[in-house]
Amino acid sequence: MKLSSVKNLAFAAGLLSGMPLLAAEKATVTPLFGNVADSITIPAEIYGQFAEHLGTCIYGGLWVGENSPIPNTSGYRNDVLNALKELKVPVMRWPGGCFADEYHWTDGIGPKENRPVMVNTNWGGTVEDNSFGTHEFFNLCELIGCEPYLSGNVGSGTVEELAKWVEYITAENGPMADQRKKNGREKPWKLKYLGVGNESWGCGGSFTPEAYANEYRRYQTYCRNFNGNRLYKIASGASDYDYNWTDVLMKNARRHMDGLSLHYYTVKGWNGSKGAATKFDNDDYYWTLGKCLEIEDVINNHDSIMNTYDPDRRVALIVDEWGTWWDEEPGTVRGHLYQQNTMRDAMVAALSLNVFHRHTDRVKMANIAQIANVLQSMILTRDNRMVLTPTYYVFKMYIPHQNATFVPLDIKTSTRTVRDGRTVPTISATASKKDGEMNITLTNIDLDSPAEISIPLDGVKASVIAGEILTADSIDDYNDFDSAEKVTLRPYNKAKISKNNLQLTLPAKSIVNLRLKI
Repeated sequence: MKLSSVKNLAFAAGLLSGMPLLAAEKATVTPLFGNVADSITIPAEIYGQFAEHLGTCIYGGLWVGENSPIPNTSGYRNDVLNALKELKVPVMRWPGGCFADEYHWTDGIGPKENRPVMVNTNWGGTVEDNSFGTHEFFNLCELIGCEPYLSGNVGSGTVEELAKWVEYITAENGPMADQRKKNGREKPWKLKYLGVGNESWGCGGSFTPEAYANEYRRYQTYCRNFNGNRLYKIASGASDYDYNWTDVLMKNARRHMDGLSLHYYTVKGWNGSKGAATKFDNDDYYWTLGKCLEIEDVINNHDSIMNTYDPDRRVALIVDEWGTWWDEEPGTVRGHLYQQNTMRDAMVAALSLNVFHRHTDRVKMANIAQIANVLQSMILTRDNRMVLTPTYYVFKMYIPHQNATFVPLDIKTSTRTVRDGRTVPTISATASKKDGEMNITLTNIDLDSPAEISIPLDGVKASVIAGEILTADSIDDYNDFDSAEKVTLRPYNKAKISKNNLQLTLPAKSIVNLRLKI
């Protein structure tokens, strides 16, 4: 019998008996403390961001220029700067995306009035003035305290162009360093993460995997380490289910890479309507969660291939594009990928992060797409106003997991079978410990029923320090400029410890984080 049928029977029985209409789901979440010594740290880079020259992500989202009436610091929006600092962004990828393989870095340096304009042919044919370039990006990373992750141009660029860009950024002396100093930056920046191309199977050059492997080897050879700066080189990896791409790259180029990228979007389809961000039915909602969780199978399959060539797991899997992809909002510019962000997107973020936590023996970075005004963004801006999305609050809730020790969980919960036959667990959870504290983050995906959660603490003495909850009246609720805090974090104080057992009730469609002293 389908779960929906069971609930209909329960509803009818409740009407007749006067009892509560829906019984709470019962689930047990058991921390496997004995396995903690064998687990690894959750890299902060799992919470990475992605900023592409696409729509108003850069221009209007992050950057307004020094002469803007919008309050800014050296051209960066103050409201956005402060929001990103609070989020403790660990790493930011730039300038693309598809844009990266049409971007020539020399167009974005020097006096702004001398920089050439360009047409963004990938995203709406927008003409941009290159006022946000290398200096602006690296200075932004310094302002918010994150590592820069540079995507180099392989599709339309040259080996020399990428090699000189690395030298311009990181060299202490020499012709490229002299040019950087002339443009106002005396000391070199640090650059750890270097992506050699983006989606090289598609918009990044339509390479075959064999051809790209050869190009990757050539390009990375000339990207040198200057003045103690050590590059972490990331090859352009597969989209979703293209396991052959991973096989060929690992076979032919693994010794020359530190990481291999993977892109996975929660999207209905690439042709036709992807569905509206804010208008969907319950079946669409549950299907979306099933699709997002399929990334675990995708990671497992790519990891299995990588293990064949790299059993010591030296090469990391870098999920540097992920998130939801819906139709553009009506009335917005075609090709700018502006979409709203509901409680459904928050659920996708939480479930995806839980998956990444379970695979940090191979997955060392993930970058949600994108940071502002594009796809599953953290921030929406309109003129001088800013809104924080439900996804922003998920990332804020998960900050304590950054660089903490992963605590495995044994979760006993019911599952829901959704359209296309996928199954989705009703309860998802993750946990970590650091500095004498443990954080347990739990998600109840059910739209109607609360969940009674029991967490055996296995003799570990613990006390609840704090809790917070993200939920909404409706799963399609979102924050907009007229209701900026409709979906936001609120205190949660209903978790109790009795007889070494932590108990709480998770409301329907909610995410709760508990901070424990242990």
